Amino acid sequence: MAENRVVEGRMVTAVSLAELVEGEDVMDAESIADADRDCPECGGDVLEVGYMPSITEFVTGYKCQECAWQATDRD
Repeated sequence: MAENRVVEGRMVTAVSLAELVEGEDVMDAESIADADRDCPECGGDVLEVGYMPSITEFVTGYKCQECAWQATDRD
């Protein structure tokens, strides 16, 4: 798994990808992985990242590499 990936034309780390999905700072994030799905909006590749927005919660976030679509397993 790569440490950094390109999302919407810019390089992101696992933490910065998690912050894009969450919309605010996160405590920690796991490595970025390819999600087993295509973007429902544009058909592009989707990345997934597991992260902790707080000490008591773990979330898996999904973000399209090509467009603004994003989701979490909370959705």
